[in-house]
Amino acid sequence: MHHTPDSVTPLAERRRPRTLQDVLGQDALTAPGRMLAANLHAATPGSFVFWGPPGCGKTTLARILAEQHGLPSRQFSSVTTSISEVKKFMVEAAAQRQATARPTILFVDEIHRFNKAQQDAFLPHVEAGDIILLGTTTENPSFYLNAALLSRVRVLAFAPLRSPDLKTILEKALLEDEQLRESGFGLSQEALNRLSDLAEGDARHALSLLEALHRIAPSDFLDLPRVLELLPKTTLLYDRAGDEHFNAISALHKSLRNSDVDASLYWLGKMLEAGEDPLYIVRRLVRFASEDIGNAAPEALTMTIAARDAVHFLGMPEGALALAQTVIFLATAPKSNSVYLAYATVQQDLRAGQSYPVPLHLRNAPTPLMAETGHGEGYRYAHDEAKGTAPMCCLPKELAERVYYRGKNIGFEREILRRHHYWQRQRDTAR
Repeated sequence: MHHTPDSVTPLAERRRPRTLQDVLGQDALTAPGRMLAANLHAATPGSFVFWGPPGCGKTTLARILAEQHGLPSRQFSSVTTSISEVKKFMVEAAAQRQATARPTILFVDEIHRFNKAQQDAFLPHVEAGDIILLGTTTENPSFYLNAALLSRVRVLAFAPLRSPDLKTILEKALLEDEQLRESGFGLSQEALNRLSDLAEGDARHALSLLEALHRIAPSDFLDLPRVLELLPKTTLLYDRAGDEHFNAISALHKSLRNSDVDASLYWLGKMLEAGEDPLYIVRRLVRFASEDIGNAAPEALTMTIAARDAVHFLGMPEGALALAQTVIFLATAPKSNSVYLAYATVQQDLRAGQSYPVPLHLRNAPTPLMAETGHGEGYRYAHDEAKGTAPMCCLPKELAERVYYRGKNIGFEREILRRHHYWQRQRDTAR
């Protein structure tokens, strides 16, 4: 699967590791006795899907695993290959196994781009042992791969590379790559550190940045100010349709819930600066205002709606400050999930079959017939009651003792709770 690098091969490809010992940053998978190391020495490797962010070594390790066993192999990219081509190959692989008793390794890059129906084509051949499937994906297999395929492969999660690993990769490239070494090109330690951070765990991106700097200043030794001057504005690692989209909004929500202002601002900024739809963020903030703050600070809901209006009115990037203001308010507001818990309990009862008709005394009686059948009978108008509430049950009789709302003694909810208990006492004493 590997080809010999030449002078026009991109630096990231020239520096691709060829052995397991050269791979950095995935020790949980590659250390002696771990899953991939063990499979390298097995008589026949298992089928795997490698899941992780870009540039963390998925494709490299799939190639190393395929080459180590000396089995016939074929690489496809779901971006450029149709499923019909893959099916044709698998039929050929089945015939080859019948003739030689040797399976074929099928490496499919970005396997999630085949839809779940198309993925069914792999099943009989994996199950029969005609192919050993090695797939890579940047998307969560739980959502993008069908259950039948997942049951036949082992999913291995790859971590983003740490900055020290990326720095080592860059240093080795400067020392070992012939084109870089012979040109006299170099970077200061501060510049290497910054480049490692800018790559956000992606070795391919780190090497591409290094190569871009080499093209601009092929024989210079660059310090940090010069590197920052030469590099274009950093494009953040963020996919509005992928895992990072959901990871970032989850991080924002959980930081707000934990009342961490600085973390909340950071995750907000990361999404906005990467081009996230601000209204998507606002929708989550509106939900947060009800779910995690509720009546402890009821103005939170008003503020999130105002933030939505500000974004509509101003657009971006001006609307970012309205969102930042709102996030600071939400993070520092008193928190209560009693509204969320109360409604969740109602939902739970209804889903458990506790769905009852409206009691007759609460029904309207707009016609004489309905009045004759008891609609509205026994209803008492609260405004006519001395205590402002009537001693009648408004729940179905089967749920007469059910309690849904259990407020928290925090923020404005103290007042809500005081009012709640007041009306309960008024009804009780009026009976």
